[in-house]
Amino acid sequence: MRPAAATLLKGAVLVVAVVALAMGSRADSRVTVPEPDGVWTGPMRGHTPLTLRGAAVVDLTALDAVMADEPVLLDVAAAEKKPADFPQDMPWLPIHRSIPGAVWLPAAGAAPLDPAREALFYERVDALTKGDKAKAIVTFCHPECWGSWNAAKRLVLQGYTGVHWFPDGIEGWQDAHATAVVKPDPAWASNAAEP
Repeated sequence: MRPAAATLLKGAVLVVAVVALAMGSRADSRVTVPEPDGVWTGPMRGHTPLTLRGAAVVDLTALDAVMADEPVLLDVAAAEKKPADFPQDMPWLPIHRSIPGAVWLPAAGAAPLDPAREALFYERVDALTKGDKAKAIVTFCHPECWGSWNAAKRLVLQGYTGVHWFPDGIEGWQDAHATAVVKPDPAWASNAAEP
């Protein structure tokens, strides 16, 4: 091999190695996102903080332990939207799978949330906890979604002390457990349309 070609080949290998190293380290590390003071009002999908002041951030192992306390499980994932190009002559029958026993309040973690919807959110949680602000509550939706972070933050700001946030969401649960089909909470669904 000629010296110029060998130098070019070494340079190309070095560039590929640097790019692979950079991509690997980015994929293996989590972006550090600071906690906002209140609920997050930016895009709902994206990196979330690793913490939530006033709440316990739980992984699957910790969630399995919390399940012994029979927590209120709040699924705040948004309902799947009908695609614009969905055939008009076919019924739209989306299915939402969740942690068994979860109460599904679609998009309850949205921000801003209409004041009437926010009041209904607090009413539903109060009813589900039977007024016990120390009752274990777990909020979740999907990974890298602010919805469940916001729902947990709202509860913390209302004085709930047993709040747990499960950032790995439904997908994290189904890595080790079965899911169940759930319908939207009737009181939530019968009220104003979700945001």
